Amino acid sequence: MPLPITSSAEPVWALDARACYRDVMQAMHEAKIPCAVGGAFALHKHTGIWRTTKDLDLLLEADAVPAALHELRRAGFETSIHDPVWLAKATRGDYFVDLITGMGNAALRVDATWIERSLPKQILGVPCRVLAAEEMIASKVFVTRRERFDGADVAHLVRACGKSLDWNRLLQLLDSHWELLYWSLVLFAYIYPAETDLVPERIWRELSQRFAEQATHPSKSAPFRGSLVDPLMFAIDVEEWGERDLYQEYCDDHPCPLKNEDGSAA
Repeated sequence: MPLPITSSAEPVWALDARACYRDVMQAMHEAKIPCAVGGAFALHKHTGIWRTTKDLDLLLEADAVPAALHELRRAGFETSIHDPVWLAKATRGDYFVDLITGMGNAALRVDATWIERSLPKQILGVPCRVLAAEEMIASKVFVTRRERFDGADVAHLVRACGKSLDWNRLLQLLDSHWELLYWSLVLFAYIYPAETDLVPERIWRELSQRFAEQATHPSKSAPFRGSLVDPLMFAIDVEEWGERDLYQEYCDDHPCPLKNEDGSAA
């Protein structure tokens, strides 16, 4: 498939796609299942940027997935759990909606605060909530694989929302993964060198000091983290060079694996 191209012009949605997305949001709204729209639709709400998307992303807590699957099946959708760590799907015809409960590498989980902090909006004429910019950035800094990279989305979110971002919240969300935020902000500085003051001076100073200290005084017991970035491109490190596979460890230890609508394990 051709790669998406960003634009301020709204895509021409296929009627079946539009109906699919609307009906899922309407079913979730009527059932009062707490969730927030993410992905391309949320990016547009924050930045004004459109890009063609093949699906709709809904973020929710893992505990809400069984009820969501039940309601969507009642509404005529086929439902399934694709990955018990983070992803269920609702499908109708050629179109589908992703129900997302965290990152695929299990490094970040959606909790109640993500929904509480989301913003009331309308998408395709349906009342909904849209993921806040801080949670969007925190989730997108992990999307770094060879075949998909969300760095441009992060840069656009910082450009659009930097002055109003809750930077303390962002640091809290990323916590032990703060280096990915620092890397993303350095990329932002490269892309928009005249706009670096959108990031508070204290954030540049704090992250730069942290990085300098870590780089010059590395902890020799710190684990290899390449598999959290891309388990395929760093497979040789794990399978042949003896590095720890944090990706698999995080997934194996995941505290909230997704369950089917009857409560059974996926």
